[in-house]
Amino acid sequence: MILFPAIDLKDGQCVRLLRGDMAAATVFNSDPADQAGRFVEAGCEWLHLVDLNGAVEGRPVNKAAVVSILEAVGEVPVQLGGGIRDLKTIALWLEAGVRRVILGTVAVNDPAIVRDACKQWPGRVAVGIDARDGLVAVDGWTKQSAVKALDLALKFEDAGVAALIYTDINRDGAMGGVNVDQTVNLAFHLTTPVIASGGVSSLDDLRELKQHESSGIVGVVAGRSLYDGRIALSDALKLLKS
Repeated sequence: MILFPAIDLKDGQCVRLLRGDMAAATVFNSDPADQAGRFVEAGCEWLHLVDLNGAVEGRPVNKAAVVSILEAVGEVPVQLGGGIRDLKTIALWLEAGVRRVILGTVAVNDPAIVRDACKQWPGRVAVGIDARDGLVAVDGWTKQSAVKALDLALKFEDAGVAALIYTDINRDGAMGGVNVDQTVNLAFHLTTPVIASGGVSSLDDLRELKQHESSGIVGVVAGRSLYDGRIALSDALKLLKS
């Protein structure tokens, strides 16, 4: 199981939000490239980036910060979400060196773009499913759709999506633990690999997810717990590789 340290970008800085609230941002590093370098130096094999401003505005906003991260981490792969709503933007990021783009809002509003992207760039497109009380949120979590998380996931079972990143918004940044039941339920119904996200607060959360690896959970995104020291990165990597 892969650990994806999260670098959420707001106004060019590395921050963490509480349940997706842009007004409740805590700055953990004003130099995102420095933070990325620290994660790589500690042994992380992937990084998870989100352009928070971009997610709200529907276009890339923190491009300079993302490029600085790509330059800092070299060959370590990066997956990026936030404000990626068309094929032109997907091409821009993939050509810039992003290994995998994460499509969220556009997966709800225009699923044909997801399918087209998977055909053009096999293995380099993931779908982000960010749910609040089981329903998918869009536009940087500022709007609620009527689409159920599982229904959206099933739409792309035959599209060639590399992975689904499932986030329980109510758990994100709240240090209340991962919604393991919902994540496992989603993975159980799919053949597409699932990456868990939202609420990781301790090694026990990682242990519980690890027990369900066979259901199709291939990774986990961790953020605040790594930044505030609740989880030692070395311990998390060792646990998930065991």
